Amino acid sequence: MPLSINKFVFLILAFVLIPVATVAQESGTWKILPATPTARTEVAVVNHQDKIYLIGGFTPNGISEQVEVYDPATQVWSKAAPLPAPRHHTTAVSTNGKIYVVGGFSSGMWTPVNTVYAYDAAEDKWTQQAPMPTKRGALAVGVIDGKIYAVGGALKKFFRLRNTDANEVYDPKTDTWKKLTPIPTPRDHLTLSVAYGLLYAIGGRVNVNYNQNLTANEVYDPRSNQWKTRAPLPTARSGITSQLLNGKIYVFGGESGEGTFDENEAYDPKTNQWTTMPPMPKSCHGLGSAVVNGAIHLLNGGPHPGGGGSKFHQVFKPE
Repeated sequence: MPLSINKFVFLILAFVLIPVATVAQESGTWKILPATPTARTEVAVVNHQDKIYLIGGFTPNGISEQVEVYDPATQVWSKAAPLPAPRHHTTAVSTNGKIYVVGGFSSGMWTPVNTVYAYDAAEDKWTQQAPMPTKRGALAVGVIDGKIYAVGGALKKFFRLRNTDANEVYDPKTDTWKKLTPIPTPRDHLTLSVAYGLLYAIGGRVNVNYNQNLTANEVYDPRSNQWKTRAPLPTARSGITSQLLNGKIYVFGGESGEGTFDENEAYDPKTNQWTTMPPMPKSCHGLGSAVVNGAIHLLNGGPHPGGGGSKFHQVFKPE
């Protein structure tokens, strides 16, 4: 039966327009690298001196203090001195020539801690620093002008995990902490990225419950010590990671009661707009990330909600 003129025109338009719309929304390429040495989830990841450090987390053998190091130049893995104590849902940043591991949980009972460990790569040695004012895990940290900002997370109240609105800053030069204006939306399993001297707190969940994920996107200005609300994350999720690259914040992964996310959504702080990017090849939560040589490395993470880890090493490069 011959096509009507209307149907013929519709098919031609669909063939021409659909690819254009897809290209306009998505731009970037993915690559899968060889597996990491140890399966992990709820791991801390940081780029320090152009090497990627994987720190702590859950492994098939339990909570880990293990530190593994990936050199992108040689594509070789090695081991560094382990953490002074096992940690999961902890965080790590690189500043002032050292790695700082802040907070987390210390046991399978999810006991929040306020420990701060500093790592010197030249000496392959960890030292304990001044403790964070608020004991908490599943928090997020970011660095502005050499100072470490620790935001949100979960602490224990009456033997149950509850959110904290804590926003505290650590100065490595003086080894001191200071309390700041609390985050407006208390949450855990959130992510932080720094752009243009501002701290963006994105996503997360309520009281460690992945069935109560959030789209919150709140920005903190250390100069005014104030928070503002920005355009919400398009997909409510937690157990996520983010990185700033080429002026945009890319938010990856996450989990809910229905499964894990492969979402990759980019936020432009200048326009206050989100863009859908090519999804992750492998969905997961509790992963870590680091930027090296213009590409975002995503490491480990759980392929299913809750426990369980992976050896994933996925790399995204925006175009």
